[in-house]
Amino acid sequence: MTNNFLQNKKLIFDLWASSYDWLLPSVFYQAVHRRLLEYVDLPNQANVLDLGCGTGRLLERLATEYTELRGTGLDLSTNMLRLARLTNRHHPRLIFLEGKAESLPFADGQFDAIFNTISFLHYAQPEQVLHEVSRVLAPGGRFYLVDFTSKIENRLPIFPISVQGIKFYSPNKRQVLGAAAGLSCVSHHYLLGPVLLTILAKPC
Repeated sequence: MTNNFLQNKKLIFDLWASSYDWLLPSVFYQAVHRRLLEYVDLPNQANVLDLGCGTGRLLERLATEYTELRGTGLDLSTNMLRLARLTNRHHPRLIFLEGKAESLPFADGQFDAIFNTISFLHYAQPEQVLHEVSRVLAPGGRFYLVDFTSKIENRLPIFPISVQGIKFYSPNKRQVLGAAAGLSCVSHHYLLGPVLLTILAKPC
């Protein structure tokens, strides 16, 4: 993956940030978040990471439901993070950092759970992302992967928010990628239409 690829992706999301929370995709994502929470089980004092956090809406929901939860949001977009910090009602329990999913700036075993919502389809190096997820998950921790799925692996080369297209992963492909990173598949759940939640766990 080139620096040019990351810079182009960052620019696209920076430009989108100011209107993101008012656009139809955001309304859709919030509905997905509500369904996702039906399958989330965390200790109240969990330390969680939202990978590709955008404006921080999922962490906001989690921090409201789990009153002692600590959460970190990581995103490539400076402007998305600026909005997340401005609307952060749970500081200092929630913090937001700029960084890359392919090289997470965290210690081994730091998080009890990691969330990734409608972001995995953008990653040019999904295997590397999953290895990083596995590294920073605590033993027994879970990775909640939410994204569009397809029975056939495919890449869509023309898409306005991804400079190299997006890729959908079948349930089986998610399991294979997870296993290669040392994560076992717990379950799959369809949330809305083709949006699939795959829960992967790190062995204890």
